[in-house]
Amino acid sequence: MSGMENAKTLADVLPAYVNGRPVLGAIVNNMVAPLSAALVGDPAVEPLTRADREGFGIYRATLAFLLAKCARELQPSSPFRVRYSAGPALFCSWEGDVAALSLALQTLVAADLPVSVETWSYKDAIDYFAAHGRKDECHLLAHRNPPTVLLTCCGGFRALHQVALAPRTGALDAFKLVPVENGFLIDVPDPAAPDVLPDAQSLKDKGSYLQVFRDQLAREKQTGVSTLGDLNQVILERRLGEFVRTVEALQRRALARIADRIAAREPRVRLVLLAGPSSAGKTTTAHHLCTELRANGLAPQLMSTDDYFVGDARNPRDADGNPDWETVEAVDRARLAADLNALFAGRSVRLRRFDFQKHEGFDAAEETVLPPGGLIVLEGIHALNPLLTEGVDDGVKFRVFLNALTQPAVDSCNRVSSSDTRLLRRLVRDHRFRGMPPVETFRVWPNVVAGERKWIYPFQVHADAVFNSALDYELAVLKPYALELLNQVKPWDRAYVEACRLGGMLHNVSIAPSSVVPGDSILRETIGGSQIEY
Repeated sequence: MSGMENAKTLADVLPAYVNGRPVLGAIVNNMVAPLSAALVGDPAVEPLTRADREGFGIYRATLAFLLAKCARELQPSSPFRVRYSAGPALFCSWEGDVAALSLALQTLVAADLPVSVETWSYKDAIDYFAAHGRKDECHLLAHRNPPTVLLTCCGGFRALHQVALAPRTGALDAFKLVPVENGFLIDVPDPAAPDVLPDAQSLKDKGSYLQVFRDQLAREKQTGVSTLGDLNQVILERRLGEFVRTVEALQRRALARIADRIAAREPRVRLVLLAGPSSAGKTTTAHHLCTELRANGLAPQLMSTDDYFVGDARNPRDADGNPDWETVEAVDRARLAADLNALFAGRSVRLRRFDFQKHEGFDAAEETVLPPGGLIVLEGIHALNPLLTEGVDDGVKFRVFLNALTQPAVDSCNRVSSSDTRLLRRLVRDHRFRGMPPVETFRVWPNVVAGERKWIYPFQVHADAVFNSALDYELAVLKPYALELLNQVKPWDRAYVEACRLGGMLHNVSIAPSSVVPGDSILRETIGGSQIEY
């Protein structure tokens, strides 16, 4: 880049806008960097706006930081916390005046104040957060011992520095706060449509998410764990076993409530459709759901859409000529519908199976028949897509969407995304059970996410129930497995961007032994040792 050898920072060499959108940061030698970062040598530099995946992360993280500042200044007695995502939107818990908060945020953006990073001594940082009643930050620092600590600062408000943020408040030019129960949703443009702010009408599609968030808030009150600092304290005080048992029991209770609804519904449910994105825990959840249905006096038959893949010879191809396993057309829908309807009619069927080594399907040796009162639980990424079971009467279906939706927050203005939870699960699972190196998992992940956006998430709005497959302790168990893999990703790999970000997030978590994980836990699907036969 011309003149770069004389520049001091990224801001000196990058344009202020790209395609009319503010530049928020950059990727420098496969690392996300703020515009204030010093340039050394002649690095490869890629500017980021909210239209880029990494830039979108900067955009939302900066909004969260500024919301924490405004909320504390408006009503310091009302705890504010950025919680969970609902698509591009974020759910934030707060008991204050949302209209006043929205006005304060707009005023802060209009003021175009700088957002900077300061270096403090460890003791001074501890004293600062303690003096301001900032329990989240104090808990995180209590489990670290660095000589210096980085703090993000804007207009006198400070927080622990976690990720790169936009350089000025004026860069945040598109957002909307919408009040909901227990707080508000902040809507922002999706990177796929970076100049379009979603209509508030779209919030109706997020109602099922809000129920999950209500359940999580109630769970936090029961367990006393709402942040990673709280989790670290549980581990330090040797209370992890009790906490794990409680979290697992609450998750199973939530699934039992769904089973109760299925059993009670009229007309009778014959087909339960269970869908969710990659590494959400569909297989284990399906087995658990069958157990809960049996407890209700029903006779479930578990089936997987993966067994109905058409195989490489018939599989659609992507733009590079490789088999596209994400499309619904990769499933033999006609055969699936025929088998389902035959079972509903009381006939015996030799169900399909799939050989994932040969990438070929075959008929099972044994015949299957539904007993009186029987129903089918069909799990797979496309299970909620109407095209998959269009040959089956909609009146007999019950749809369940699952995802790893929640984790304890890092602090008031930093969260752990559901996508990161699933990516960590997949990194560990791919390595342990498929021998896949982490760089390969990182390479295919964007295609997986793109497929989910096209083939899974559009249909979640039709779900009769939403199940949260996240476990509040799992990051502590996954950390040693994941760090070993993240350290294998080197600076010359593009995956280094994600590896550094995930490693930085895991830096906030203490390690827990895998021995605390029950044998039938969803997490066993990732780390191994499950008592369930898959």
